[in-house]
Amino acid sequence: MSTSPAIEDILTRSQVEQTAVTIAAVQEPSGAIPWSVGEHTDVWNHVESAMALVVGGQREAAERAYAWVRDTQRADGSWPMKIVDGVVEDPSGETNMSAYVAVGVWHHWLVLRDEEFVRRMWPTVRRALDFVVAMQLPFGGVAWSQEWHDGEPAKVNEEALLAGSSSIHHSLRAGVALAELVGEPQVEWELAGGRLGHALREHRDRFLDKSTFSMDWYYPVLGGAVRGEAARDLLAERWETFVEPGLGIRCVSANQWVTGAETCELVMALEAIGDRARALRLLADMQHLRTDEGSYWTGYVWPDEVNWPHEQTTYTAAAVILAVDALSDGTPGADIMRGTTLAPDFAEIGLECGCRPGDGSGERVAGVTRRTA
Repeated sequence: MSTSPAIEDILTRSQVEQTAVTIAAVQEPSGAIPWSVGEHTDVWNHVESAMALVVGGQREAAERAYAWVRDTQRADGSWPMKIVDGVVEDPSGETNMSAYVAVGVWHHWLVLRDEEFVRRMWPTVRRALDFVVAMQLPFGGVAWSQEWHDGEPAKVNEEALLAGSSSIHHSLRAGVALAELVGEPQVEWELAGGRLGHALREHRDRFLDKSTFSMDWYYPVLGGAVRGEAARDLLAERWETFVEPGLGIRCVSANQWVTGAETCELVMALEAIGDRARALRLLADMQHLRTDEGSYWTGYVWPDEVNWPHEQTTYTAAAVILAVDALSDGTPGADIMRGTTLAPDFAEIGLECGCRPGDGSGERVAGVTRRTA
């Protein structure tokens, strides 16, 4: 029977710091962190990179990244979906991307305990989550985006993404924790979080079908809405579909292509439910994507034995750093996906999906929304 490697045998602290340096090297003078040199910046992956910079000892670069977040937020609380070298390529405001700033700010607080930073970022977080909560659909999922095309009035794309809404659930818990820290409780966020968590547990069929993507498989666990035995069952359902032993996990079920970021996100989901053995094994498996400089290739097509696309992405490097931190408890931010420092799970009240207390959902509030595992 194979045994799992120890975390220090997969990546050392000095290697983590080396990887953080490769992220900082891509940062633009504005503070933006694009996917790779010359590629676009989106606020979700940008914030993830800022989180990794904090873990990797690059505090100054991380805080320049958060200054960019403050400077580029629009009045409605959103950010453009794509910015290239300061120029907006896609002005649409995606809810999942906008929400993630709350996770980044809470993570920064966990690691550095800088209350001044939190208060500086709080108005940005508040506007972002107000924008997101206003886009919640009656069944509990959150609309994908608000879009603009050729000068037309803004239009809401009312399709809800399962992975995106799962990440928003995580962001709302971080946001409510921040609200408590600054003394400005946000009841609407808590109500929205309860409806969203219910949808992620009970109504996954109402989300846009993206089931060929591995993110739709593990994100309800990663975002914290599904935990305990239900999480273990959910991950078991498609393990054989997506996991390629020795390589990582597929991004898309039909493609013979493993990707580092998705693999590391699954690592963090597994760690969050206590499955450390498989988390360590997967983290070790994806190290074939590491370069001598400490950056990471995005993915690998194994029939062709080639890295594709031919780029080393900041978000892949960031996911590696956060996965190592989770498994090593290297910083106080290691809990960010595990979630024990976040706001308590949301009560399933004020449901608008048609479910009633007593039909199987309302009776579960005490057990599911105040979980212990």
